[in-house]
Amino acid sequence: FFLNFDVNNFFQFESKAMIINVFAVLVALHLVSCEGQEDDRLRDKMSLWKRGLIFDDSIDDTLLSFHAGIARRLAPINKARAGCSEEYGCGADFYFGNDIRGGASVASVEEKISELVKVYGAEFSNAIEQNRRDHEEDCRKSCESFYCARNNTDEEAFLNLNGTDSMEFISFPFGSVPPEDFAQDFGFPLDLIKVSSRALFSAQEASEVVQIAESEGLSSNEYLSGKYKLGGDWLLNLPQTRAWFNERLKDTLFPLLSNLFPEIVSSPSVLRAHSVSLLKYNSSHPRTDVHIDNGILAMTLAMTPKAEYSGGGTYFEHLGERFVLPMDVGYGTFRPGSVRHGGHKVTGGSRYILGAFLLIEDRVEHVRRMKNRGADKRKSGDLEGAIQHFEWALAINPKCTTCLKDLGEVYLAKKDYSRAENYMRTALDLLDGKDSDALFTLGIILSEQGKDAESIDAYRQSISINADDAELCYNLGVKLGAKGDAIAERELYEKAVSIQPSMGRAWINWGISLAEVGNLDLAEEKFLKCIEYAPKFVPDAMLNLSLVYQSKHNQVMGQGLVQEGRENALKASDWLENAKQWMDSSAAQILSKEELEKQRNSYNPLRLQAYKNSGRAMAAMRDFEACEKEFRKAVEEFPNDPSAWDLLQRILQLVGKTEEAAEAKSKMTMLSSISGFM
Repeated sequence: FFLNFDVNNFFQFESKAMIINVFAVLVALHLVSCEGQEDDRLRDKMSLWKRGLIFDDSIDDTLLSFHAGIARRLAPINKARAGCSEEYGCGADFYFGNDIRGGASVASVEEKISELVKVYGAEFSNAIEQNRRDHEEDCRKSCESFYCARNNTDEEAFLNLNGTDSMEFISFPFGSVPPEDFAQDFGFPLDLIKVSSRALFSAQEASEVVQIAESEGLSSNEYLSGKYKLGGDWLLNLPQTRAWFNERLKDTLFPLLSNLFPEIVSSPSVLRAHSVSLLKYNSSHPRTDVHIDNGILAMTLAMTPKAEYSGGGTYFEHLGERFVLPMDVGYGTFRPGSVRHGGHKVTGGSRYILGAFLLIEDRVEHVRRMKNRGADKRKSGDLEGAIQHFEWALAINPKCTTCLKDLGEVYLAKKDYSRAENYMRTALDLLDGKDSDALFTLGIILSEQGKDAESIDAYRQSISINADDAELCYNLGVKLGAKGDAIAERELYEKAVSIQPSMGRAWINWGISLAEVGNLDLAEEKFLKCIEYAPKFVPDAMLNLSLVYQSKHNQVMGQGLVQEGRENALKASDWLENAKQWMDSSAAQILSKEELEKQRNSYNPLRLQAYKNSGRAMAAMRDFEACEKEFRKAVEEFPNDPSAWDLLQRILQLVGKTEEAAEAKSKMTMLSSISGFM
């Protein structure tokens, strides 16, 4: 059997890891067959029963084993069952190959909320009512633009679809915690990430949809999502594309989702499309952050053949960033929205995907809505209100890891580092340590407490999960630099800017680190790259370029190369003049008032030093006239700085202008007495 089994053709797997997984399942089935037929049969029947697929005793062992093996790979465990059985007890109905609908119920959630109202009082009760009103309004708005079944007439379409091979899905584990809303309704194992094993629509159909979207202006739009800009648009703005999607919701997608998640979806008629977008990834808009979706259920539909782009692909953080879902054009992924996932960087061509977040009309996501309201309060500066809502969400679901992370971040903002650390570590314990953002934030919290070794360890763990986080690479680089590991520091800055070229801080620190070891030419190169890629850091880069040339001036002057020293001093002055012009221009509006003031404060001492270096080089060449002009410019720009007058009085004394030199010295003395210079 194994010799003749063509794994690649069985489900068109794209990954060696997937092939190994299927092979392991087949080996397991073979090994189990050696244990005794009664135990084998009981195990297979239990596997089927847990998934609502019960076969009676007239079915032979071979067929039963085959269907049980398929079910264990592809079917989710359904918690809600109906009826009783002598063999299994209450909870089983015996059907030959028919799904028992999940019997989705909200009773347990409502009972818990009733108990929490007694604990938290009227404010909590009001927030719950607000959730219900918001949910009702969101569902109403959804039906204005997206397909909504008004009754259960589509159930027949679902039953017809259920019997076809279009229902074949590959299942992947959801992670160590259940979905954040309705957690108690999902059984174990949590094999809740579903990928179609064949295309749900043709490549030709997908191509036509993309062409329609492009004709509606898709490529002319972009928006910010996390740290990255995404190309694409909401289907609300693409009416013809939306019309196609609505037909697919009716005849394919809603019936599929109802079948895949019967634990929480009682019928296709209760599903609502909440937020739907068509995204375009390419070299200018290459990827997304690791994130969760803003809906109880979410889907991703691949709209581009894999041959038309390189890189890219959806991955789930807990499965590892190297594991990319096997999705060619027309394939779909369906999942609860609270699992962390991201898109790999597209390095060539264009990749289109359609993403949708879903609501369930007869189920209110109280955890998600409490979290969202808490996030809004946090953004507005109401940290206490944010804490209250995050705690309410956590009370509804004590294993809500994003609630724990949100609380940790709020307490970090409040500088309550001990409490912040406790919340973040609790979240990581629940997640088996597999959350790069939580580890990154823990690294910051530990750093603020002076726990540098632990902070570095947290950053290293984070980078082992998500190596493509520029902020993380930068922070770890800073920490390692402070520890004296300059080589590793520079490697991490290099990694940071390769991920996010606009990260000016990484370019600046990389250049400074090179300059500190005397590699001034390479340092200059990094500062110039900063000017090219990071507009907000242009004055920083220019000020540092001035320092590079001042350092070169000092080096060659020490070697007696006065002409070269003068040239370097003038270049240093030129970069300072460029920085001043930038700070005085409209370009500086991208900086805050505080940031701009900081740059001006850095400019002043550097400019004085540049005047000093230039003048001394000129004096060394016995060009006293040029030296005098340079120092006069210094006192014109800094009339209240005693060091500028000191430079001028010295050159005036040298060229014999004693009266004027005395006046300059008197001015210097007066300013020094005021500022405490002497």
